[in-house]
Amino acid sequence: MRCRMDKYRVRANRKVDLAKVDAGDTSEFKSVKGVKDKAAAEAQLQKLNKKIEQLQELMFAEHKHKLLVVFQAMDTGGKDGAIRDVFEGVNPAGVRVAGFKVPTPDELDHDYLWRIHKQTPGRGEIVIFNRSHYEDVLVVRVHNIVPEVVWSRRYEQIVAFEKQLAEEGTTILKFYLHIDKDEQKERLEARLADPEKHWKFSVGDLAERKLWSAYMAAYQDALNKTSTEVAPWYVVPANKKWYRNLVIASVIVKTLEGLKMSYPEPKEDLSKVTVE
Repeated sequence: MRCRMDKYRVRANRKVDLAKVDAGDTSEFKSVKGVKDKAAAEAQLQKLNKKIEQLQELMFAEHKHKLLVVFQAMDTGGKDGAIRDVFEGVNPAGVRVAGFKVPTPDELDHDYLWRIHKQTPGRGEIVIFNRSHYEDVLVVRVHNIVPEVVWSRRYEQIVAFEKQLAEEGTTILKFYLHIDKDEQKERLEARLADPEKHWKFSVGDLAERKLWSAYMAAYQDALNKTSTEVAPWYVVPANKKWYRNLVIASVIVKTLEGLKMSYPEPKEDLSKVTVE
């Protein structure tokens, strides 16, 4: 089985049109028999999980590279699930999740990137952003929290910020988990139907759902204006959770393997050392 996931990368010379992106696409996975198969995909994910675990340990030991993984999605888009499933089994000593909710008064007293920069990864570390600095060209834009003249200049600021991180040794991957409106409806209804999932349901999600078109326009602009060679966006078809996970894990493994990492040499000659 082979997965080729670069097709989901947003390239500067080929703008993405979200209206034309199939959120239910599973075209880059086929079982050995040539039939799309969830069980076979989950087995493949387990292999990728193991590979990520090994590569993360190598990154931590080498203490040279840094990886920043950004997740953005509409409500119910699956950020939490993707983080849980893709990074299952990875040593938490070298992996950290940073979530960005409504800014605190202290954060609002600073520029919008201040709270973000503090959470970026150090050497040997993987940091996962569950929401991110992109909220300041998404929610802020859709709800007119600041004037257009303010949020519209943030695209260039974000590109410059990510370029600085990359030049200082951070590898950046950004994933937009793309579900369609019908899928969101099903997921919200599932939360309502299950008392154990009521804690995940917010009436505010319904108000946000009414702004779907405005959010799609905001996401499309963010993807097209901030996907760069050093900080690419991937539009991940996310209606099928198993396929979403497979795409993300495949991209992460390919990226980490491309760093050509190696374990550091011991500081001493261990060839004659014995443990009694």
